[in-house]
Amino acid sequence: MIGFLTPLWLIAGIAAAIPLLIHLLRRRIGTRVEFPAVRYLARAEREHSRKLKLRNLLLMLLRVFTVLVIVLAAARPVLRAAGTGHAPTALALVIDNGLSSSLVSNGQPVLGALKDRAREVVRRATAEDKVWLFTADGAIAGGSRGTILDAIDRLEPLAGAGAPARAVAAAAALVRQDARQEHEVALFTDAQATTWRSPVILGDVRLRVFVPSSPLSRNRGVTSADAVPVRWTPRGAVRARILTPDSATYRITLDGRTLARGTAGRDEEVAVRAAPAERGWTAGGVEIEPDELRGDDVRHFAVWIGAPPGIAVHAAVGEFAKSAIDALIQADRVTSGNDIAFVPVDEAVRLPALLVVPSDPVRIGAANRALERLGVPWRLGPLKRGESAVRGPGARDAQAAQRLANVSATLRYTLIRRPGESGEVLATAGGEPWIVRGAGYVLIASPLLPAATTFPIRASFVPWLGDALSHGLTGTTGSVVMATPASAVPRPAIARELEVAGGARLPLTADTLQAPDRAGAYFFYRGGTRVGALVVNAEPEESVLARLGDDALKATLGTRQVGVAHDAPSLAAMVLSSAPRRSLLIPLVVAALVLVLAESVIAGTGVRRAA
Repeated sequence: MIGFLTPLWLIAGIAAAIPLLIHLLRRRIGTRVEFPAVRYLARAEREHSRKLKLRNLLLMLLRVFTVLVIVLAAARPVLRAAGTGHAPTALALVIDNGLSSSLVSNGQPVLGALKDRAREVVRRATAEDKVWLFTADGAIAGGSRGTILDAIDRLEPLAGAGAPARAVAAAAALVRQDARQEHEVALFTDAQATTWRSPVILGDVRLRVFVPSSPLSRNRGVTSADAVPVRWTPRGAVRARILTPDSATYRITLDGRTLARGTAGRDEEVAVRAAPAERGWTAGGVEIEPDELRGDDVRHFAVWIGAPPGIAVHAAVGEFAKSAIDALIQADRVTSGNDIAFVPVDEAVRLPALLVVPSDPVRIGAANRALERLGVPWRLGPLKRGESAVRGPGARDAQAAQRLANVSATLRYTLIRRPGESGEVLATAGGEPWIVRGAGYVLIASPLLPAATTFPIRASFVPWLGDALSHGLTGTTGSVVMATPASAVPRPAIARELEVAGGARLPLTADTLQAPDRAGAYFFYRGGTRVGALVVNAEPEESVLARLGDDALKATLGTRQVGVAHDAPSLAAMVLSSAPRRSLLIPLVVAALVLVLAESVIAGTGVRRAA
């Protein structure tokens, strides 16, 4: 099979018509008049006319073929010679080793079948090929064939989904940059539908996909597990959801101790209430009986457990605030006492305290003097009127952000922080600090009245208030950060160390940190005290094992050159199967020179005869 590296040059083939036109224009057309003196010359011309016509026709053909051969040479034709090995290839292997690849099917993990097929492809590579290995966790290996085989042998299933789509895109970009004749990407995946939901744009690269034909089992897995609320004082609940086709038995543990057992039906939410004896930050889990996919049989959570704080409510905070405290007392979240003061700023005399700006603008001066006396590094600035949307802390605390959704402030004071002082902003209004927190205080920049803010009349106000009182004002500040394995998450401002498996503590200095690559509950520390938890779990979608069909998978992988194989022979016929390309440039250049030489010889002979 012949191809062209620069096919646009073929358009120049129309220049082959020039010699033909010249040949036609040389024909003599006119009236013949015979003179007696030239009769002998005419007879000689008739005798040689046949030779002249043949010579001119031959010259025309030589010139036409010369132009055509030069045009073909400019188009750089290549010949694929089948049966002589494969062309030098830049080949990237992508193995989808996400959690679902640990599924045991026919007595072997799916990942084992993917690795077997990948090894077969690598063994077929030659010294002229360049091979890389990409995995779903973003790792890249390159080098000799032995190096790639060792990397495949060491490959293990991830504790989460990873990012196989990003790995395929990176592999395609890398092979396209290589100077070898052929560019291929070989993807080894279980074609899990939840993994390949979004299209992947790969450009002009040949993609070969291997999907094992092993049957799928009916999976059971824990898809959610949460402590509600995150802080128990000391009562709380564990809520979980289990993916099961019928029913499944479960066990809830807390600090390694069984908290509850039960049976969950299909699409049924599990809710277990408890008042455990543990105190402080504690790890827990919801687990089911092991099945063919072991990685989703347990899901982790973390909870803070302690005595309910005693709240002293000042009469000037407003009826909505007092009603919210009464609701928290009935729910055993807080009690009446003197642990925390809930008070207008101008009336505050001690910390810890939940501080609210006074409703009377005349009291703002007294409020700033009280903040100075208490050591709070914020001051109340000018009063601002007009509705401003309130925004929560965003990715740092998704639950708090959700509770502040649809809240607005129509009367608020500007919060001004003293230079060089620290303080955490829990919410903003109009892009400026509105709720701030520090050591022993939470400060709200609006009175808790409907005329100043819609916050106290929202249903989310009571749970937010409970969290504010128990999170930041009991001396045990901190929160739970949710993450997937090996993902990047923001570091809580209060955290200085992270306790990982084995009890080792890693110092935290950057604004973000990488979560451990294994599921579990890990604790943040500050000065030897636990101040929060990092809970790492796999994506719930990894428990859904349904696969994409071949057509749907091809549509998702955005390249025109894609093929899907389900067995080793089919894969071998597709990968590293491009025949070597032999350039025809030199033979065509030689042919053009021969044609030019022949044309010169014949044309020169005709000139000498005419002379």
